[in-house]
Amino acid sequence: MSCSYRSNKKKKTHDPIFHNESVNMLANRILKHGKKSLAYKIVYLALKKIKQNTKKNALYVLHRAIKKVTPNIITKTRYMGRKTHRIPTEVGSLQGKALAIRWLLKASKQRPDRNMALQLSFELVDAAKGYGKSIRKKEETHRIAETNKAFAIYH
Repeated sequence: MSCSYRSNKKKKTHDPIFHNESVNMLANRILKHGKKSLAYKIVYLALKKIKQNTKKNALYVLHRAIKKVTPNIITKTRYMGRKTHRIPTEVGSLQGKALAIRWLLKASKQRPDRNMALQLSFELVDAAKGYGKSIRKKEETHRIAETNKAFAIYH
């Protein structure tokens, strides 16, 4: 008899200090060459810098930044005949969160400072306030989806 009653959902994991899923996702995205302790060290140092600079709860700033950067809609490329169309599609909550974290890290790596924790902390604070490269990336994605709204019927 098959075990069809079991779901294939992954078990949600949390980081060791804050017991937060978002911090764990951020650390897993930073991860290089399997050095998870180094990734956690970067994230925790960034959260500490946020707390020092803003005098606010660092987890609140992190969640606010992720929420502001999370896109509602993205475009997917489809080939129809000889033409390529960008079709706007809605984004699920987990996929949107993953995109937001990816954009936050990419924008933080483009900052001029050498220290990754400082770069990440500044980008998170900027995103929580509503500006920065990651916010511009979200707005650009929404703008592209809006211009290609005519192709939504092919979805």
